[in-house]
Parts: sequence; C-alpha cells; structure tokens
Amino acid sequence: MHGYGGRFVKSRNVVRLFFSTLLIGGFTTVIASFFVKWERYQEFLNPFDWFEVLGLIIVFSALGFVFSLVSQMGFFAYLTVNQFGLSIFRSFWPIIQVVLIGVTLFDLVYFRYKGVADESSIFPYLLVAMALFVYSWIIAGIKAKETNRSAFIPALFFMIVVTTIEWVPGLRTNGGDYAWLMIVPLIICNTYQLLILHRLQDKKG
Repeated sequence: MHGYGGRFVKSRNVVRLFFSTLLIGGFTTVIASFFVKWERYQEFLNPFDWFEVLGLIIVFSALGFVFSLVSQMGFFAYLTVNQFGLSIFRSFWPIIQVVLIGVTLFDLVYFRYKGVADESSIFPYLLVAMALFVYSWIIAGIKAKETNRSAFIPALFFMIVVTTIEWVPGLRTNGGDYAWLMIVPLIICNTYQLLILHRLQDKKG
C-alpha cells in the first residue's frame, strides 16, 4: 500500500496500524466517557455494581471502535486525495489546502453558531476552532520535523479539515456530550496515524 509521500507500506504494518488505532480509539473513548458521561457511571457506584459498570465500559469501547474506523477511513481517504491533488494541481495543491483550512475553520465557527436556536455567545465556538488550529499546528510541526518541511501543510490540512469532516455526525447532534465524546478519539487516532505512518514506511520488516 502506498502511504504518505508515495512510499510503500507493507501489508503487515497496515494490519498493525489498523488494530493499534482501533485499540486507541476504544481506550480513549472510555477515558473520555468518565468525564463526558460521568452521570451514567454514578448511577452504579453507590452501591457499586461492577456488572453495570463493566457493561458501560464495553459499550463505550465499542463506540470508540466505531470512531476509530471513521478516523481510519478518513486517513486513508486523505492519502488518496493527497496523491490526486499533487498530480492534478501540482504546485497549487498546498495553496488550495491552505484555503480549505481557512474555510473549514470559518465554517466550524459561523455555521455552528448560526445553527444554535438561542442567542448564545460565539466565543465557545471560536475557542474550539482556535484549540483545534493550535493543536493541529503543533502536530503538523512535529510531522514536518520528523519527515520534511513540505509535510507541514498536508499534515495541518489533515488534522483540521479531515478531522472536522469526520466530526460532522457529532456536531449535528442536539446535545454536546456526543460531540465531545467523539472528538477526543478522532483527534487522538488521527494524531497517532499521522505521526506513526512514516515510521512504518521506514521499517524493513
């Protein structure tokens, strides 16, 4: 399989990437559920009902596996799109990605704010977009440092645009719990895949 930058990734490493990302998705969703869905756990803590708590952990793990699959589909879809973009737009492809990053961040703030029925403040939506941008900038910087400078914009594009697209089902829910429960494993899984891929490509075995 061809990966980031067109280098070959052995099928053995693809399988490793799939299962490791799957486990990360399940684990991070369970951890996030303790914060986002704490009231669900509280029902069974006094008195402690280990069977019900275990059931919740299994449910959130399964949900995390689904989020992980969404992340992986988005990642490999982007690897394909990136190759097409490079072959079709050539030197203009980074510029197009920068424009799409800006549009995505604007949409993440404006359309979410306009979609709220009540007259709430726009600040929380700005804060989310800024946090995503700063985090993605840091991860893209790490990617560029470990590979090459030209990897910065594609990595930033992936972390912002692709993550936001993957997050759309969560953003469309009425309550905010599902959105927060979804974004945590998506960001962690996307970060992991982005930063681990070049290491898998460099492996000989």
